[in-house]
Amino acid sequence: MNCPKCGTEVKDNAQYCQKCGASLNPESVENKVEGAFSSFAASTEAQVKNVIEDVKEGYQGKENEGPLETNRGLLSYVLLSIITLGIYSWFFIYSMARDVNTACEGDGQKTSGLVKFILLSFVTCGIYPIIWEYSLGNRLAENSKRYGMSFQENGTSVLMWHLFGFIICGIGPFVAMNILIKNTNRICDAYNKEKGFYK
Repeated sequence: MNCPKCGTEVKDNAQYCQKCGASLNPESVENKVEGAFSSFAASTEAQVKNVIEDVKEGYQGKENEGPLETNRGLLSYVLLSIITLGIYSWFFIYSMARDVNTACEGDGQKTSGLVKFILLSFVTCGIYPIIWEYSLGNRLAENSKRYGMSFQENGTSVLMWHLFGFIICGIGPFVAMNILIKNTNRICDAYNKEKGFYK
């Protein structure tokens, strides 16, 4: 029998490869986790390639042509941002702005993309992201009516969580981001249904 990872010949009853240490039990938790991670890595790599292509082509807020993402979550946003030392948060902002611009097209507004977000964040010493979130919260609330919904939270809710949320153990910015994520998911889901992406 050969190791599925490195190809080294191993004994038939071996549990681990003596060369690379890979588990030889296909049902092991290690192999399941490795398979899930490989799948996630491939998906993320494809998304990053799309971002790079958009930047090379001079991305100007091009709308998404397929179904919009509806399963964003605060936990994955926080964890992946920590793991990637903040890089994932920029990708998150990029994809959220792209999807909101697609779903809310025609409302006379434009959510700033990643380049403007990064540049103005540096220029304003970190104030612009709060302005960006405030504007996004208002835009989502205004466009909810377009899709037959009504959001209780808007940009003011987001701003209040930022300003006063630090009193509650510093969780305000996370609550504000969760509001934006939840409302973006709902708008994108309504857009996908309207465009017939769900069968």
